Amino acid sequence: MLKRVLLSETDLPDRWYNIHPDLPAPLPGPLNPLTMAPLQPGDLADLLPRKVIEHEFTQERWVEIPERVRDVYKIWRPSPLVRAERLERALDTPAHIYFKFEGVSPSGSHKPNTAVVQAYYAAEEGVRRLTTETGAGQWGSALSFAGALFGLEVNVYMVRASFEQKPYRKSLMRSWGAEVYSSPTERTEAGRRILAKDPDSPGSIGIAISEAVADAMSRDDTKFALGSIMNNVLLHQTVIGLEAKKQMEIMGEYPDVVIGCVGGGSNYAGLAYPFMQDRLSGERPRTRFVAAEPDACPTLTRGKLAYDYPDTAGLTPPLYMHTLGHDFIPGSIHAGGLRYHGDAPSLCLLKEHGLVEARAFPQTDVFDAAVTFARSEGFVIAPESSHGLKAAIVEALAARAAGQERVVLFNISGHGNFDLAAFDSYLAGTMENPTVTNEQIAESLSVLPSPASSV
Repeated sequence: MLKRVLLSETDLPDRWYNIHPDLPAPLPGPLNPLTMAPLQPGDLADLLPRKVIEHEFTQERWVEIPERVRDVYKIWRPSPLVRAERLERALDTPAHIYFKFEGVSPSGSHKPNTAVVQAYYAAEEGVRRLTTETGAGQWGSALSFAGALFGLEVNVYMVRASFEQKPYRKSLMRSWGAEVYSSPTERTEAGRRILAKDPDSPGSIGIAISEAVADAMSRDDTKFALGSIMNNVLLHQTVIGLEAKKQMEIMGEYPDVVIGCVGGGSNYAGLAYPFMQDRLSGERPRTRFVAAEPDACPTLTRGKLAYDYPDTAGLTPPLYMHTLGHDFIPGSIHAGGLRYHGDAPSLCLLKEHGLVEARAFPQTDVFDAAVTFARSEGFVIAPESSHGLKAAIVEALAARAAGQERVVLFNISGHGNFDLAAFDSYLAGTMENPTVTNEQIAESLSVLPSPASSV
């Protein structure tokens, strides 16, 4: 029996897959944050590189990957697909569990799949400097790496909770030449406004986006790079699922269920959308899709489908998505990359059409799963990825209870080598399970953009 599949460089995809032409209904478009009219490509010209804007609005099903991007991808891609047979034995399940391992990239996660693209197009356009947000540090690390390759300055606004929890992520970013700031900061009006209300604010990804956007808009030589939620980001990440389809074919199996963690949705969409294409075409109508998120930030499971800003200050185009409200600040969980109030619009549309299931898990349950995985398969994986792992274990145990074989595929979006303080907390029995009340969500949802809070 094959344990893992390693594709050759010649098998690296030469096109990304864009799900938009195959969606079951038209996707409500973004709005101009100043006028609330439908957003036009030119509205983003001061913020994003031209080709990134083109990718954001394209309706082409397949988009060619530039050769220079493929050359960089070859540093770590194709990434391995692994049969988790030791985990299967530990769970005593008839399920076949597979994972796609994105932790082999230079920055240790899936994030370089789009960071390299955005940095490449910025450099081609003559941009000198990029700004960005980062939650747990994976995205900031990826863009720092990509910026170093293409000779760009990178300024990262890192959510304060993770800035303090994960000091070595800062070291990694700085090793690639980036400047890293604890957000909220005194550098921007958005940051100063948050600090005036709460000097001890743990920050949020939404706040960090506001600061990075404000920074980018203040300089002519600077563009903004976003690590999730936008169409172009999800497009670039489909390299994951395109590889996985080839690898599953070599394994002689096709997944019954495709699983991943969801913060903004990019790693999950990256794995799931190439398989979702088969579901939407009718070729594989029974394949299920499960998105896993934290109880402390239950965007898909408890959020409202409405137009909302991707950032806290309302500087970015409102998107039609599941949201907890752009003012929402989640508890300080260790899965910092999942502390986001919204989700990718295409993923939200698929959920509304019953094509994606969403599940939320408490933090300690997620770390139970992570330790089980470490003690069976050997890998200590990121807290974010461990949410997908937890959902995969739930599926495997359901297969055992039903006495049925089930092929389970999930994404490990990154390794957990910079998250060991979180594992210390779990192993010492001091880890908490932050939750959010209905009243807190309702309060945060009360400030949605008024012109079109739903459609």
